[in-house]
Amino acid sequence: MITVRRATREDIGDLTDLFNLYRTWYRQPADIAAARKFLLERIDRDESVIFCAFEGDKLAGFTQLYPIFSSVRLLPAWLLNDLYVAAAHRQKGIAKKLLDAAAAHGRERGAAWLLLQTGNDNYTAQAVYEKNGCQRVSDYFYELPLAEL
Repeated sequence: MITVRRATREDIGDLTDLFNLYRTWYRQPADIAAARKFLLERIDRDESVIFCAFEGDKLAGFTQLYPIFSSVRLLPAWLLNDLYVAAAHRQKGIAKKLLDAAAAHGRERGAAWLLLQTGNDNYTAQAVYEKNGCQRVSDYFYELPLAEL
């Protein structure tokens, strides 16, 4: 069974390991200590929202959102900057569940949209985003509308 919930400090150990894998996938050097510090700062300062997906009791994936704003729409919005599913848990709908949790969070807070960022060569993420209603707005960004125009 797959469950998704907002991350807390108690998740930091497994979350740090997964976040470090995510960063190395983007060709960044592994750095567990720096990854842990970064995540704890985001959680402690309430600067981002991190959702964790669990398959049973195992952390399977996460997504991290940062608050932004739409001046034109006069509404809040969210940047979905990070989404990662561990290799052993892929092809099970976990990315969709994380996207759904992010969208629900945005809607609950009256957001205009989610802006999703990915690498222009991350075809897997692009396919997942497009399959789930996101629209490409540039090489690196997709948008998922949340509020009516």
